[in-house]
Amino acid sequence: MSMGFADQHRGFSKAGLQRVRDVLARHVDSGRIPGAVALFSRGEETHVEELGTMRHDGGAPMRRDTIFRMASTSKPVSVSAAMVLLDECRLRLDDPVQEWLPELADRQVLKRLDGPLDETEPARRPITVRDVLTSTFGLGMDMTSLGTPIMNTVFERGLTPNLPEPMPAPDEWIRRLGELPLMHQPGERWQYHIASDLLGVLVARVTGQSYEKFLQERVFGPLGMKDTGFHVPADRMDRLPPLYAPDPQTGEFHVWDETEGGRHSAPPAFQGGGGGLNSTADDYHAYFRMLLNGGSHGGERILSRAAVELMTTNRLTPEQQAARHELATSNVHISHGQGQHGGWGFGMAVRTYRGDYAPVGQFGWDGGSGTSTYADPVNGLTGILLTQVGASVPDPVRLMHDFWTTLYQAMDD
Repeated sequence: MSMGFADQHRGFSKAGLQRVRDVLARHVDSGRIPGAVALFSRGEETHVEELGTMRHDGGAPMRRDTIFRMASTSKPVSVSAAMVLLDECRLRLDDPVQEWLPELADRQVLKRLDGPLDETEPARRPITVRDVLTSTFGLGMDMTSLGTPIMNTVFERGLTPNLPEPMPAPDEWIRRLGELPLMHQPGERWQYHIASDLLGVLVARVTGQSYEKFLQERVFGPLGMKDTGFHVPADRMDRLPPLYAPDPQTGEFHVWDETEGGRHSAPPAFQGGGGGLNSTADDYHAYFRMLLNGGSHGGERILSRAAVELMTTNRLTPEQQAARHELATSNVHISHGQGQHGGWGFGMAVRTYRGDYAPVGQFGWDGGSGTSTYADPVNGLTGILLTQVGASVPDPVRLMHDFWTTLYQAMDD
């Protein structure tokens, strides 16, 4: 591609790029973010910044091929498996999922969200594939109803990651899920996270393969995402930093997940599409560029353009969107301002109003492990920011906000 005037014009300004680096360095120099890798591109132009160290007390430097725990930024990537199945008509949007997940037939729904688990009424209709893809199937991590009997039970049964009870293997997980009533009628309300994990169980049942094997064959392999998976092999462990969860009061660094012998050092019992992936900046860049490119990569088609458009545009009704917006804007003191995009597609947030520098149409998501991954079709912009600091403190989220602000000010056109 010739670097003519028009191409340069579509990229980043020199002064803008310097500010990106300066702002990232300010966070790392503060001592609150030990290290970060940022990779961003526009058209054919790609920039990488590697700052700081793997451990908070020094040691090896961050590198472009450092492997990170992707946490909830797993969601926009892992959802692609279901899109492959939709493209091949092995799943249909409005098929009831009970054909493959009989554990979810004949649901009961709580009469009151905060009521006892046996005060229920029958679901008005079966759960569909669409309900799972849009995170509206009736159960989720509801940060506005913590402490209710249903949320307590979800945590106690190991239905979400990293809480008191470890997540069991998929068949046992779905059995436990099937014993619970739904919090809302199917399709009624957007709720976070559990749908993304449920999708992995559904994909495995439909394909007769493990969720990871299907993702590897149909998405990761073709995209050259060689470092992406649900655990880090022993020969790559030196590229995985510890994950820190600093003390919210004192800021003291605590290791939430060690490298050797940690949660990502061996294949997990449950391959969690909601938060289980490990990956690198370049692997994620390949994936988001494929989405920006309408589903193809290097001449190979991964997903149809129609599938990509479905995933990356808002799928929520005004009522569902109101509930999601309420969650985002009413807990800004807990989320540090994350999640204020308005809409949701399949497995990812979609901006439906302009609330900061990013335009309507930007899609992607953030992770509680200090990761942020978005693409913007309006500007042809992709950005990946990866750190090893969990959102127990606001620092990694503030770094994300600053990263996106500086990327948008760096665009030159």
